[in-house]
Amino acid sequence: MVEPAFQSDAVEDRFAAYAEPMRDRLLALRALIFETAAATDGVGAIEETLKWNEPAYIAKTGTTIRINAHKKSEIDYGLYVHCQTDLLDRYRALYSDKLTFDGNRAILFDGAARLPTDPLRHCIAMALLYHRKG
Repeated sequence: MVEPAFQSDAVEDRFAAYAEPMRDRLLALRALIFETAAATDGVGAIEETLKWNEPAYIAKTGTTIRINAHKKSEIDYGLYVHCQTDLLDRYRALYSDKLTFDGNRAILFDGAARLPTDPLRHCIAMALLYHRKG
């Protein structure tokens, strides 16, 4: 998949501000979000913006997904969802053996390890379809 163009200068500038190799890790996660959205029936267009100075991805059918470096680590990073959803409970029930979680808000990734794309695709799709009726 071709990496999508940034939807705003502010988002592009935010990615440029990340130090290497964090930028590459977050760009890979960004690409997976867009790839998953395109491959998931019912998602539609994704809006890319900044929320709390973090890259954020919103579909009309879902809850906001944010990505950022993890505050407690130099190399780890995360995918964050709204804390008042039940998504983290659902993610844990499905993938507690494959993913690492932080409270009711985040999936965390080890910056030294490969991104767990298969379970992560499903988690992203669940967030992008969170508010879908039917």
